[in-house]
Amino acid sequence: MKKQLIGVAALGLLLAACSDEQTAEPEFQEPAQEVKPEEPEEVEEVEEVGGEEDVVEPVAAEPLYKLNEANWTLVPIEQAEEKVVLLTIDDAPDTYSLEMAETLAQLEVPAIFFVNGHFLDTDEEKEKLKKIHELGFAIGNHTQTHPNLKNSSEEQQQQEILALNDTIEDVLGEKPQFFRAPFGVNTDFSRELVKQEGMLLMNWTYGYDWEKDYMEASALADIMVNTPYLTNGANLLMHDREWTAGALEQIVTGLQEKGYGFVDPDEIQGVE
Repeated sequence: MKKQLIGVAALGLLLAACSDEQTAEPEFQEPAQEVKPEEPEEVEEVEEVGGEEDVVEPVAAEPLYKLNEANWTLVPIEQAEEKVVLLTIDDAPDTYSLEMAETLAQLEVPAIFFVNGHFLDTDEEKEKLKKIHELGFAIGNHTQTHPNLKNSSEEQQQQEILALNDTIEDVLGEKPQFFRAPFGVNTDFSRELVKQEGMLLMNWTYGYDWEKDYMEASALADIMVNTPYLTNGANLLMHDREWTAGALEQIVTGLQEKGYGFVDPDEIQGVE
């Protein structure tokens, strides 16, 4: 599946997000050169049986976008399309994430689903995550128990991040490529740990679904599409919520009507 700085008001949105009401490339390898055996002097036609073909590893596509940490937008690299947004959904795979993934898959729109470990306690929950991933969506790390990392010791921060990485790898066979801290709050330690783990640290440009006025599908769809913070490359934050699931198709179609496309997470430049 496929820049304006945040104003003071937007920064407020960033710090207020992620409700705590929840209990929560492979490298290209040249194919080996084929070496033919010497033919005997008296040549006899011999049929080759069971010969192995050279295997060429897939080459990852060049990234089209890089992250701008000033306002967490996606900036085009060279000639990539500018008028795009990135969709992200936190607190997966709680209750509505799979439904949201199915909606986005039907609309052929990519997104990142950021996972909390306390929603991966059962086989059923792990199966939800598998299905979301099998639908083609990128999976991100949103910590094990959704704490404010600023209030956590370095040992706790390490456990929150690495334990979830291990769980995701056990379930999906690969580690997440993206990290988002609860409440958008990072520490020097978490930043360095995330970098060491090869994950791209990400926050958001705007989001609204945790605010009382937007806990209803039509109101949320309207503000997500018509907010003054909508800009090229905007990084849109949403959550696993009933009203967000209900608003999702309207949000996508509303953005499309305004001429926006959607960034595929595979097109984002990773950690350098």
